[in-house]
Amino acid sequence: MQNKVERGTRGELRIIGGRYRGRRLPIPSETGLRPTPDRVRETLFNWLAPVIPGARCLDVFAGSGALGFEAVSRGAGEVVLIEQSAPVARQLEANARRLGAEETRIVRGNAIRWLEGSDQPFDIVFLDPPFDEALWAPAIERLDGRGWLKPGGRVYLEAPARIGFPDLPANWDLVRDKTAGEVRYGLVIVGADAETT
Repeated sequence: MQNKVERGTRGELRIIGGRYRGRRLPIPSETGLRPTPDRVRETLFNWLAPVIPGARCLDVFAGSGALGFEAVSRGAGEVVLIEQSAPVARQLEANARRLGAEETRIVRGNAIRWLEGSDQPFDIVFLDPPFDEALWAPAIERLDGRGWLKPGGRVYLEAPARIGFPDLPANWDLVRDKTAGEVRYGLVIVGADAETT
């Protein structure tokens, strides 16, 4: 089950693999941050092991940065982390400096609006929106319709187990699907050449 950090308290995030393995990073004092649990991250990055080295990654709703920093630690070439909250974005920037992770770019802003723009497509997208906001449909619509994903790109999904995943575009093939406590998580491969990792 994911940790919940209440306003006024501080938590810690531990990098579990790669070059920053064992490093601990402060988590901002912000209600509702839920870093992806260690065992879920370990499973996810085992799935991504063949494609993570050198990959261009997008952490759409970065929060604690657990997924983005883990990706950098495991060899991603570039990771863009989008975060709307100013204090959380400042902590992400501080944590990137603390790690010396020059491959990271922190974007402070609304993720849905950011996805309405344009940039180079990504190899891997982490899609873990706040559980209490209806952000799935607009995020998926923009990711799928605006050229954000390379053919064969991977999308990680994380949702409350009681709700599950929303409807996915026809070209999104859900190749992995697991539940851990109250969290359902899975991996999509985008495009007709989808094959299991």
